[in-house]
Amino acid sequence: MQVVPAEEESDAEVRREDQDNINRFARLNARLHELKAEREVIEKSLERLDDASTELMMASGDKVMLLIGESFFDTSEEDATEFCEQEVERMQGLLDEMETEEESIVQEQQKLKTILYGRFGKSIQLEDK
Repeated sequence: MQVVPAEEESDAEVRREDQDNINRFARLNARLHELKAEREVIEKSLERLDDASTELMMASGDKVMLLIGESFFDTSEEDATEFCEQEVERMQGLLDEMETEEESIVQEQQKLKTILYGRFGKSIQLEDK
């Protein structure tokens, strides 16, 4: 935490509107961190699916074991490959939705920063460190 010198402090009274904006910014910031964590999980899953697809291409057997949830299923290479492709498409769609939501959150946070820094100056800390 950084201490602001007394001459840089703002004597502005915190109005209800200001507190609502601060709370909104905090909620958006928490959601942004959640989205980043979720995105990392999905990206790791995509890497595993890519590895699985590569292994399927190299395999020469008729049957493979496919893990869905906590169960293994005997299936053909073709069905397993199709499953992997569908999962990749689904996860890529999720990543696209998350990216769109992240962009809208960042835009709204920029608007709130402008308002709050304009009102409180250096007396308020809105940046992640």
